[in-house]
Amino acid sequence: MPEVNEYGQPVGDPVAGWSPRARPDAVTLEGRYVVVEPLAVSHAVALLASTCGSGDRPLWTYRATEPPADLDEMTGLIARTLATPDLLTFALVPEGRTAEGIASFTRLDPATGQVEVAGVLFARTMQRTRAATEAIHLLMRHAFDDLGYRRFEWKCDSLNEPSRRAAARLGFRYEGRFRHHMVTKGRNRDTDWFAVTDSEWPAVRAAHEAWLDPSNFDQDRRQVTSLSAAWGTASA
Repeated sequence: MPEVNEYGQPVGDPVAGWSPRARPDAVTLEGRYVVVEPLAVSHAVALLASTCGSGDRPLWTYRATEPPADLDEMTGLIARTLATPDLLTFALVPEGRTAEGIASFTRLDPATGQVEVAGVLFARTMQRTRAATEAIHLLMRHAFDDLGYRRFEWKCDSLNEPSRRAAARLGFRYEGRFRHHMVTKGRNRDTDWFAVTDSEWPAVRAAHEAWLDPSNFDQDRRQVTSLSAAWGTASA
């Protein structure tokens, strides 16, 4: 419960031993099913092939940019992404394959220990796979366990139902809607906010690890127990 100061005002709980944390760096994170590695222009060919095919335009509906039309445009998009000061972007490389997605750290605030994962893009071949789940898990684990952050955020267009479901499935808690938050591609965007805090992370981490364990999948790679079951919901 909040404490009361000498003026009779409620104040937040003290955070014992808190000090500013390190800013995330361009590290490589290796899991069972995916490698999360620093984005580079050398990923352009693979990302163009995996996310910009003739049927992939829906992957870009809620993104700030349209899908690159060719290798030069993809190379330019990656170069601009790498030059954006408040983005630390990673390529997502499923085991034995080439890059099939990206995700960024943004809203980096080492002083208060918070970071947002943003711009998550999974190729169709990566969606609803162990590699996709593990990629986000590795980024969360790095922020909480390696860097000691207190808060990990997920935000999305309020109309992006797949992203909302993904956040809930991964254990993020819904925190509210920022109305008229931004204009994207000439359209209004209301933004839904989700987060996991350091006090919630141990339970979220345990649920992720249990779901990702090879014993949770049968010979046909079908899950035995859904990750959503950890939160009492029915989705996969």
